Amino acid sequence: MISRRSTVGLALAVIAGMLIRTPSARTQTASQDSSKGAPAQFTVGNYSAAIAALRDRVAKNPQDADAYYWLCRSYYEARDFDNAIAEGEKAVSLSPQNSDYHMWLGEAYGVKADREHSFLLARKVKHEFEEAVRLNPRNVHARRDLAEFYAEAPWIVGGSKDGAKQQVDAVAALDPAQGHLARAQYWADQKRNDLTENECGQALSAKSSDPAADFEAADCYAALIRVPQLKSAVDAAAVLRPNDPRLGYYRGVEGVLAGGPMGPAEQSLKSYLASTPDRSDWPSHAAAREWLGRAYEAEGKRQQAAEQYRAALQLDPQRTSASNRLKHLEQSSK
Repeated sequence: MISRRSTVGLALAVIAGMLIRTPSARTQTASQDSSKGAPAQFTVGNYSAAIAALRDRVAKNPQDADAYYWLCRSYYEARDFDNAIAEGEKAVSLSPQNSDYHMWLGEAYGVKADREHSFLLARKVKHEFEEAVRLNPRNVHARRDLAEFYAEAPWIVGGSKDGAKQQVDAVAALDPAQGHLARAQYWADQKRNDLTENECGQALSAKSSDPAADFEAADCYAALIRVPQLKSAVDAAAVLRPNDPRLGYYRGVEGVLAGGPMGPAEQSLKSYLASTPDRSDWPSHAAAREWLGRAYEAEGKRQQAAEQYRAALQLDPQRTSASNRLKHLEQSSK
């Protein structure tokens, strides 16, 4: 997590990553709105085909707010954030009372704010998340987005520790498991590992009916390198949804952190990469590539490990951990 800075210059420098949850954490919240109503092409990860179909749809009905919303989502997944913003703004303009439309426009603004280190865009993120919560106070995922914004954003663009705590408390009142996960995220941002781990354990004990909550707890334990607890979280998710493709990713992470044997971990991660689209609400393929690289590195397969780290960086050039591991490999081979 990135800590909050107090000066304007430092705030500009570190605004990247502060406005929305990182993919690995973000993926594990209960789906911000499942794929209900999504074009079939979107659901299977064919975002270019989804965009083409939705373009035909809005050509026939320029007032179709839902089509613009799904265009926003499709462009977001295709990492075309300028178009995601443009389409999200159209959806919000046509249906200003829709909480989810505001939430996802805030997500798109957040990525662009990260990239441009823009205070102006950061304020737009805050506005959209606050509007999403105002329109639907029971929108847990909008509240979590807003809580994280308040917790991590510089004060100059509206960051507020008190505001973050208020949103976390509101989430807990709506959904106990999500409340514990929101508190875990809050304490992780403060680098309070003891409190983070405690909240993740309570989230598991709350026994959410959504495996995404267990996967988020698994992310928490992976970051803390608590392998037995990580296994418990993945096992809990498997009980709820034994065929969930995300299990392959987490079984792979569990195997790498447990120290082997690496064969099953490799196969789990390869299966995840081969069978899933690269989507923002699931563990990223860049993360899976990095973990696969770590498995190869543990086996002494340095060349294969380096290939996976490069592949991770090609998918996500900002992935510092993969970059550091690749540099270490390259330097140690000289």
